[in-house]
Amino acid sequence: MTFRGSARPTDEWKHVRFEVEDGVGTITLDRPDRLNALTFETYADLRDLLGELPERDDVRVLVITGEGRGFCSGGDVEEIIGRLLAEGDEQRVLEFTRMTGSVVHRMRELPKPIVASVNGVAAGAGAVMALAADLRILARSSSFAFLFTKVGLAGADMGAAYLLPRMIGLGRATELLLLGESVSAARAEEIGLATRVVDDELLAAETAAITRRLADGPAAAYATTKALLTREQDVDLGSAIELEAQAQALLMRSDDHAEFYRAFKEKRSPKWTGR
Repeated sequence: MTFRGSARPTDEWKHVRFEVEDGVGTITLDRPDRLNALTFETYADLRDLLGELPERDDVRVLVITGEGRGFCSGGDVEEIIGRLLAEGDEQRVLEFTRMTGSVVHRMRELPKPIVASVNGVAAGAGAVMALAADLRILARSSSFAFLFTKVGLAGADMGAAYLLPRMIGLGRATELLLLGESVSAARAEEIGLATRVVDDELLAAETAAITRRLADGPAAAYATTKALLTREQDVDLGSAIELEAQAQALLMRSDDHAEFYRAFKEKRSPKWTGR
């Protein structure tokens, strides 16, 4: 049982598919026969790939989705639970739980928008990864289940107890994390867990439309907005206002803001460069 510590320099990932087209990077979980259940190696690939992406200018927005009829059913019971029970001492288990958490941490720290395109079930770690995205586009037949307590583990895993209350409120988050019950796409939209819900056959088109809009937009403005949304969760109002003042002052001197003004004067659409 090993955990790689460094990112690889190519897009040839063994346990996920990663493709880049016209500014849109797409991570596809690719074990459709197991509803894209995660293995040790999949977690490591996700961690390492997410560690590379901040430095890649060819990726302006990231999509995470699953192959086949499921987004991600969580950790693979045999590949992870079975192996940890058989092989993992206390230190190995801690290394593993820290690695899974690093996937979510790197998603939140990535200075590019992330869109989860949720096709089918998003359970356990799959639900938390969708939660950690900036936007969640759900197929109408999809569902969430934060089912950690159903396997005898804490519902607080991979940052779920930090992120979920901030998104849907403490009461609803407590319900989902304690009971582990399935949440339909309609219910997810009702409580604010889904950004949009579309008919199954429209999921790819809706995801493409949103990611195209993001990829063509002002990257620096998006990156700053995402960073401030994350940072301001744990500061007082005065500190938040000061953070926003400093960030906005920098962006007001950016090329993109100047381009907006030129485009406004010339009655045309801005040509964003992300600078």
